[in-house]
Amino acid sequence: MNDRMTTPWGEYELARFPEDPRDRLRAWDAADTYLLRHLAESGTPLTGSVVIVGDRWGALTTALSERRPTQITDSHLAREATRSNLARAGAEESAVRLLTTQDPPPERIDVLLVRVPKSLALLEDQLYRLAPGVHEETVVIGAGMVKEIHTSTLHLFERILGPTRTSLAEKKARLIFCTPLQGIARKANPWPYSYLLPDDVGPVSGRTVVNHAGVFCADRLDIGTRFFLGHLPRSRGAERVVDLGCGNGVLGTAIALANPEAEVLFTDESYQAVASAEATYRANAGDGPGGSAEFRVADGLEGVPSGSVDLVLNNPPFHSHQATTDTTAWRMFSEARRALRPGGELWVIGNRHLGYHLKLRRLFGNNELVAGDAKFVILRAVKKDSGR
Repeated sequence: MNDRMTTPWGEYELARFPEDPRDRLRAWDAADTYLLRHLAESGTPLTGSVVIVGDRWGALTTALSERRPTQITDSHLAREATRSNLARAGAEESAVRLLTTQDPPPERIDVLLVRVPKSLALLEDQLYRLAPGVHEETVVIGAGMVKEIHTSTLHLFERILGPTRTSLAEKKARLIFCTPLQGIARKANPWPYSYLLPDDVGPVSGRTVVNHAGVFCADRLDIGTRFFLGHLPRSRGAERVVDLGCGNGVLGTAIALANPEAEVLFTDESYQAVASAEATYRANAGDGPGGSAEFRVADGLEGVPSGSVDLVLNNPPFHSHQATTDTTAWRMFSEARRALRPGGELWVIGNRHLGYHLKLRRLFGNNELVAGDAKFVILRAVKKDSGR
């Protein structure tokens, strides 16, 4: 849904990415407008090095593009949305420096604007990485919806950067004000975090998992993936396998260990996830004698040729920030069908109540229940031919 965000610097037509006229979710929220209004009304000097972290769909970056900010994001989709929204606003992309959470942050930061992420771990990691560039005169302001800001959020700012307070709430949004202190005693950044898998999860039993901050269930094996590991399909020979929405890459790594000749593509829209998947794979599998691995930050299966894949493994998300939606799952299933060769298979795990079997039957004309318990189902759909 295209929509116009009103700010003290003008109105901006913004959209999420990929753009879908049926999408009713806006590309900005009350936290974005609250922060922008505060910056204007308080006369905050937006000079020097302005850094924007976690901008959801580029709303802040687009509105402040004339200040030549640096954007830091973990999301490929947010990065592409920013590019599109800058172009729509008539701003030159060269006016903005686009970085990911895996890039070195700026060495000096004069204004730091933080959209509070859903993951407290990601916020912790980013504050640790940004802290060396922050000085006593740095303006640090966080923003989020009230339900996104907790006591633990404020404690992170205070522990890593300095004294912190919050604003009054407006339209269910709140601001965070932090006063940086030099010489503050900080523990070492705990991210990335590694742990050993249990001994009853198939090919990856007892293996090492590496998680960068922000990856789902970063400190333990989540129960859905554990269930999937117990029912993985057999892969033989030089098959082309995709771990779609790979997270920390445990599923794809399990396939690579079980079939060293497989070519495995790990893909996710999160830079943190793909870095985790590569670290997990390198720690356990390396390149098999006839196989290989590729790691790609992308919008699903973009760039993967049609009819080129034998097997797709997928544990689709059903949230977009705070919104519950099946849009991402539908796009993943559709892209998987396009990329699969005739006879290729999509294996999906999901919460039983999500009803993925209906979507798969509509797309593939078939689906089979591989396994299920009280919470999860594993479904298999086969691409019958190029026409169905």
